[in-house]
Amino acid sequence: MYTFLLAIIYLAFISLGLPDSLLGAAWPVMQENFDVPISYVGFISMITSGATICSSLLAERLTKRFETRKVTVISVFLTAAALFGFSTVSEFWMMCLWAVPYGLGAGAIDAALNNYVALHYNSRHMSWLHCFWGVGTIISPYIMSHALSYSVWNNGYRMVSFLQIGIAMVLLLTLPMWKVNQKKEAAHEEGKVLGIKGALQIKGVPFQVLGFLAYCAAESTAMLWASSYLAGTRNVEDKQAAAFAALFLTGITAGRFLSGFISDKLGDQNMIRLGAGIALCGVIGIVLPVDTNMAALAGFVIMGFGCAPVYPSIVHSTPGKFGADTSQAIIGIQMASAYVGATFMPPLFGLLANHISLKLLPYFLAFFFVLMIIMLEKADKTAEGRN
Repeated sequence: MYTFLLAIIYLAFISLGLPDSLLGAAWPVMQENFDVPISYVGFISMITSGATICSSLLAERLTKRFETRKVTVISVFLTAAALFGFSTVSEFWMMCLWAVPYGLGAGAIDAALNNYVALHYNSRHMSWLHCFWGVGTIISPYIMSHALSYSVWNNGYRMVSFLQIGIAMVLLLTLPMWKVNQKKEAAHEEGKVLGIKGALQIKGVPFQVLGFLAYCAAESTAMLWASSYLAGTRNVEDKQAAAFAALFLTGITAGRFLSGFISDKLGDQNMIRLGAGIALCGVIGIVLPVDTNMAALAGFVIMGFGCAPVYPSIVHSTPGKFGADTSQAIIGIQMASAYVGATFMPPLFGLLANHISLKLLPYFLAFFFVLMIIMLEKADKTAEGRN
């Protein structure tokens, strides 16, 4: 039952990743249908992120009141309803409205399940959990591509919403399986709510949160700007640039699968250090002053492999550093900080690129990777001996 529950949690994380790449895949067509500027996708993204941040910060209260399993099931149903709502819209403002329940559901799943796995499973399972999120992000563009080829973009959202409903039904029917960890879970869910203020007063937590924000800032900026950098500064053809930029995500997904085999032996903090070192090697490859573009192209792939273990290792290390009784509050804040970094740092680099140069990208990424490792090392040293 213990292993079967883990498979169910993996399935839930596929459901979390499924919708994440739909908007980007469909937006060129949606933008024409709505007759709005192409930049308006940013409004949908910002609304979704805002709702996600809110539900991440409320995750501690929700799990203490309703239990992780119920929060997970309700949240998947909520995202399924929002995705079906997306499939019915005919105006841009309707997309903005449905972005609210979608963001609320996604944030609650993210914070609740990350904490649950960090408490009850080994580090390798956290790596594989996030690998399955990557599987979800890879599947959905193919679904949208099929919809655009044979019908309309709305059907792409509708198909994914049906998949989400199916996953939610599986989660609902397997609720009794969660009893395998019920005693330990009840101990963590009892007691008063720590809250944002209380969590941030714990020694080392502000460093941990800033380190997580820095990582997500680097990852999301690389995801958004890799293709533009290769095309704009290296004269790589657009199609080739897009392909190698996509390999950054493939590198993260494959890297998380592989890191699962060594994470228990090396430990979370060493996995973070290893990942940061590999990512910085990738950055060096991007800026090498060589005639060929292969170093830069390979650099983004290497950076993806380096990024792979960092996110799951930060999350999994949280209960060990700060205590199982406080982990849900802290992980909720970490998830919120992740969306802050992912939402605001890529546009910030866009401003720098517009006013200075796209060539700043590797230095921008290096700054956040270095900031990340400094903050996480401080968190590790400050929190040492708490448990």
